Amino acid sequence: MEDSSTYIKICEFLRQNEIDFKSIEHEPTYTSEESAKVRGEDLSIGGKAILMKVDTDFYLFVLSAAKKLDSKKIKAHLKAKKIRFCTSQELFDMCKLVPGSVPPFGNPILPFKLFLDESIIKNEKIAFNAGSLTNSIIFKTSDYLKVANAEIFDFSE
Repeated sequence: MEDSSTYIKICEFLRQNEIDFKSIEHEPTYTSEESAKVRGEDLSIGGKAILMKVDTDFYLFVLSAAKKLDSKKIKAHLKAKKIRFCTSQELFDMCKLVPGSVPPFGNPILPFKLFLDESIIKNEKIAFNAGSLTNSIIFKTSDYLKVANAEIFDFSE
């Protein structure tokens, strides 16, 4: 049974900020491609959120689901010595989330500094699994940028 607290927190956060959004309940999706299909949306508007350990800290990176993360660009931008993907266990221990359910939000939703790839800002809207493999949220990218509190740079390929 999934914990719905992150999904509820996101919905409340968006409502508090007077953001219009669409919420979709669907069968569990484990990949960006599956998620785009059940949402009836293009893969490119998917916000793929990836938690990375950079040197000693964890950071959240969000890019278009149609792109791949380029760790060399992240390493160079952050002047990091070591970078790696967060493990499933670390993700669960820190956030009570499973891979594929990570939403594209740092504070106040998840306790991480947030970085957005330039591929996100090129889209009119963003869609993502909202703390659950069975709940998606879609809304305007312009609204997302207002509440995301993120640093933007190019880290996709």
